Amino acid sequence: MTRIPSKAEILDWISAHPTQTSKRDIAKAFGIKGADRIDLKRLLKELEAEGHLQKRHKTYRDPEQLPPVTVLLVKAPDENGDLYAQPLEWHGEGIEPIVLVVTTPAGPALGQGDRILARLSKVEGVEADHHYEARIIRRIGVNPKRVIGIFRKGAEGGRIVPIEKSSSNEWIVLEDAMQGARDGELVEAEQAGPKGRMGLPRARVINRLGDPSAPKAVSLIAIHQHGIPDDFPNAVVAEADAAKPMGLKGRKDLRDMPLITIDPADARDHDDACYAEADTDPNNPGGHIIWVAIADVAAYVKTGGELDREARKRGNSSYFPDRVVPMLPDRLSGDLCSLHEGVPRPCLAVRMQIDAEGNKISHHFVRGLMRSAASLHYAEVQAAMDGQVTDRTERFLEPVIKPLYAAYGALKKARARREPLDLDLPERKIVLSDSGQVTSVAFRDRLDAHKLIEEFMILANVSAAETLIKKRSPLLFRVHEEPAPEKLESLRETAMAAGFPLAKGQVLQTRHLNTLLNSAAGTDDAELINISTLRSMQQAYYTPENFGHFGLALRNYAHFTSPIRRYADLIVHRSLISAHGWGDDGLQPSEIDRLEETATHISETERRSMIAERDTTDRYLAAYLSERVGSEFTGRISGIARFGAFVKMDETGADGLVPVRTIGREFFHFDAEGGTLMGADTGLIISIGQRVTVRLTQAAPVTGGLELELLSLGDKALPKGDYSGGRGGGTRRSPAGRNVKRKSNKSKHKAAKVKRKVERKRKT
Repeated sequence: MTRIPSKAEILDWISAHPTQTSKRDIAKAFGIKGADRIDLKRLLKELEAEGHLQKRHKTYRDPEQLPPVTVLLVKAPDENGDLYAQPLEWHGEGIEPIVLVVTTPAGPALGQGDRILARLSKVEGVEADHHYEARIIRRIGVNPKRVIGIFRKGAEGGRIVPIEKSSSNEWIVLEDAMQGARDGELVEAEQAGPKGRMGLPRARVINRLGDPSAPKAVSLIAIHQHGIPDDFPNAVVAEADAAKPMGLKGRKDLRDMPLITIDPADARDHDDACYAEADTDPNNPGGHIIWVAIADVAAYVKTGGELDREARKRGNSSYFPDRVVPMLPDRLSGDLCSLHEGVPRPCLAVRMQIDAEGNKISHHFVRGLMRSAASLHYAEVQAAMDGQVTDRTERFLEPVIKPLYAAYGALKKARARREPLDLDLPERKIVLSDSGQVTSVAFRDRLDAHKLIEEFMILANVSAAETLIKKRSPLLFRVHEEPAPEKLESLRETAMAAGFPLAKGQVLQTRHLNTLLNSAAGTDDAELINISTLRSMQQAYYTPENFGHFGLALRNYAHFTSPIRRYADLIVHRSLISAHGWGDDGLQPSEIDRLEETATHISETERRSMIAERDTTDRYLAAYLSERVGSEFTGRISGIARFGAFVKMDETGADGLVPVRTIGREFFHFDAEGGTLMGADTGLIISIGQRVTVRLTQAAPVTGGLELELLSLGDKALPKGDYSGGRGGGTRRSPAGRNVKRKSNKSKHKAAKVKRKVERKRKT
């Protein structure tokens, strides 16, 4: 006879699988078969009667499950001095969970009645006297001003000199607020009271970041250097804290639909969920129904409010290897607007019908209330499809994951016919230790799970644009124009030099560029052609005018799927709300009047974030490589300038500079049109795309700069006597020891240029 589990074991198992759970799933988990199922049924009914479980549609749910991020009310300390808190957002009807607040010396001093925003973790084991542990994100209603700066120790404490250029005031730090900070360290501090001596504000150190050039400080420096707002004003925080969970009123109930989120494993917020199933319409054989549900941020961020003004000011969230600077406060971005597993959340959802070939037949939008069935990450979803099923993914494989991939299979056919630009540029992933040190630099895998979500989001974005165009409702389009003629000509020359033709005299389409990319695929020039193609592209931007999206080969495109992190998506959501008459929180006349201004502003904030993120990556890579100065690396020439050649190194993807002054003792002619440097005496030609071996001679983490020494071009090693360690533009020592005067032979340079053109024609 099979052993029947105890009630506690059943509850523990359901808590570990915080989604809908059928009696069959529970029986399978404990190996219960045959007549023993009667005893299991009895236990489940008793648990239901006791309020520990809720039964709905033949499944059991744990009503004590709390969201991963939630607001808590702090209770009075117990006899041991421990702090417990009451969850303010709780949807169960059974026993209220007990939450222990985990405090740290650097955290805020809490007392009875304080409200805190906290991240929760479930406590495993039946011996614990509490169900959750809460780690404080911040105390609600308290939003002290913060500063990043260099700590300067004094006789009775010290001062903080802000690194922000616009801040001229120093901050006074009393001795008991130093937290052990040392002279010269970069610190993060918060205001600690009224102004002190000489009218300077007082501060308390809350985080010692160490050496200003150390990796942990890198992103903070970039944030302040580029003027990215990283503190929310009190009024913004207060408005976010006052927000309450949304109910079903005025919404379509989608809570029984097994929508799931698929994100990176370390994702802090979840703003999109999806579900797919085979279409039962007999007129659409082999077709699919795809649902994409997006967090309804517009329900919380109202036009003209404090949250709205701050979100527009930021334009978007900024992502760094060690932190996120969000567009919205944690109460929204990590809590009420995040589609956490098992928690009711408001959404805007689109139902899309596609045929067996991936063509969209129809679509319509609803304003709903959903409950995510699971928060999965890309790798585990892909592993499940590849046969590596876990307890977490097993119950979703057949009813949810496989139908998603089936629908994606159809969308791939439509994508192949559309032929969007198909660049192959691996994305770098910088892995940091807890102290902020770079432990490794690798390239992210591009799984089918990533591509699946991308295709679903693109289809939803197209649907949003088409709906608003049809309803004549104002919106912001995501526009990507075709390459400028001069950039296209530069790409054509690079391609021809590498032996790959790019036809001239025709209207450029993405399929022409894809033909070039496919021709280069698998060759030594593949990376060169991909980088050169990317550089020829215009930068995408936002505008109320529809100029199409060249890169995606789409006529109508708008951003709809990420309103937690992009203001443009929030505008599109509001326009959809107005167009469907869903409420008074839609697009307002005042917003319509300044759409052009908003489009320009958020396009600029997007570029600002991209530059700050790139600078941060460069600094992290320089810090990582600083311990390998003197090592040799392989790479490829990725750029040519008058002052030297840029090399992208294979191992890390980092870019370094080979100064022209170090490439031998001769003058180098710079050909901007051809993208080359040519030695006046030797005729040595350095051009984009050449394979090289270099030695790292200098790494500067503060600036992110890498300086390299050129050792070989292709298979040709550069003789040290002629090319190593000299200064371009001086004299050159010949092998015989004679001083040979540098020649400035322009005719020789022109002859070499003609020779290169002849060689290109011969190859083609």
